[in-house]
Amino acid sequence: MSNRITAVLFDLDGTLADTAPDLAHALNRTLEHFGQPTLPFEEIRPVVSHGGIALIRRGFNMEPDEPGFEERRLYLLDVYLKNICTHTRLFPGMDAVLQHLCTKKLPWGIVTNKPAWLTNPLMAALPMPCSTRVIISGDTLPQRKPHPAPLLHAAQQLGVEPSHCLYVGDAERDMDAGRAAGMRTACALFGYLQEQDRPNDWQADIQLQRPEDLLRLLSD
Repeated sequence: MSNRITAVLFDLDGTLADTAPDLAHALNRTLEHFGQPTLPFEEIRPVVSHGGIALIRRGFNMEPDEPGFEERRLYLLDVYLKNICTHTRLFPGMDAVLQHLCTKKLPWGIVTNKPAWLTNPLMAALPMPCSTRVIISGDTLPQRKPHPAPLLHAAQQLGVEPSHCLYVGDAERDMDAGRAAGMRTACALFGYLQEQDRPNDWQADIQLQRPEDLLRLLSD
């Protein structure tokens, strides 16, 4: 693989960074504000990759078309923005992966469905061993994952052929987008998988038990 992969793109939540503690905090403060009992972290963690809508749906057992849903979602996002990197960290071992990419002069980037007004402050606050070359947020283009357009745009920005890119994510939509873009795909099993998820069915080229597994792949 290392002879073909010349750039690596990462999903953000649940792949590059462990954002669950701050998102769980935001959901529980929202539940408290609206007079509902809080949820244990273990129940919130698998949902956070799917954004504010999924969190409000899980916390309040509400659907987006119900009265009050949007008010709760906006409250959650406001709390989250104010605490966006209080407890968020790179997943253990990810700093070594990024350092390896930079040492080998392999460009890397982010392709996330998180909107830029949340992505940019989070990326600015996260300590990184070296800087990313491209950040594609959920509102950079009209399309979002699982559409391949964001990944193709990232590859174009890096000046790398999609077939020479590896996309790393923790959700089925990530694997779908990567395949549709003609990239190799790696499923981050350490991310925010839900109980009903079946990553063996996602047709990823590689499954990663931990971030360091990428080092062997990129060093072969």
